[in-house]
Amino acid sequence: MALTKTARFGLIAGLVPLTMLGASYAAVPLYQLFCQITGYGGTTQVATEAASQVLSRTIQVRFDANVAPGVPWSFKPEKPVVSLKLGENGLAFYTVKNESNRPVTAVATYNVTPHKVGPYFQKLECFCFQDRTLQPGESMELPVIFYVDPSLATDRNVDEVTEVTLSYTFFEAGDKAIEQAQAGGAEPTVTTQ
Repeated sequence: MALTKTARFGLIAGLVPLTMLGASYAAVPLYQLFCQITGYGGTTQVATEAASQVLSRTIQVRFDANVAPGVPWSFKPEKPVVSLKLGENGLAFYTVKNESNRPVTAVATYNVTPHKVGPYFQKLECFCFQDRTLQPGESMELPVIFYVDPSLATDRNVDEVTEVTLSYTFFEAGDKAIEQAQAGGAEPTVTTQ
C-alpha cells in the first residue's frame, strides 16, 4: 500500500523532530566520549597501567584547585608543583574541607592546559572518578596518581611544552553547571582556593 503525498509529508514532518530530540539527548555523552578519546579541550586520559618507559626529559606539573559558586568547600593542592620525567608516575594530594553545617556531595571536573597535552596526560587513580560526600566540618586528603606519556617526546606540536597545569573544579552533585562544563559549554565562574 503506497502512502499518499500528504501522508509521506506528515510522516517526515513527525520523524524529523523526533530524530532531532534523540540526537540532542545523545550529543552530551557522545561529546564526552569524543573528548575522552582525543584529549580535546584538555581532557586527560585514564590509564590502566604505568608507562612502559621513563625518559630523561622532565616536565613540571602545576596543580590548580577550584570550587564552583555555592559549594561550601575549601580545596587546595598540598604542593603547588612537581617535576617529573616523562613516563614517571607522579603522586599528588589535594585537601578538601566542608566548611558548612550540612553534608555536601560534590564531583570534580578536570582538564589540563595547554589543551594539546590532554592526550598525553594519563591518570591511573583519581578522586575525580567518583562523587565525594563530606559531612559538616569534615576534611579529606584526595590523591591523584598520574604520568605524562613518554610519547609526548615524539610529537613536534608539543616540543615547547615544559609545564602542564592540572586543574580541578568541584561542583555540587546534580548542579546544572557541571553538566554544562562536562558538555564543553562555557566555563562557569569558579572560586580559586
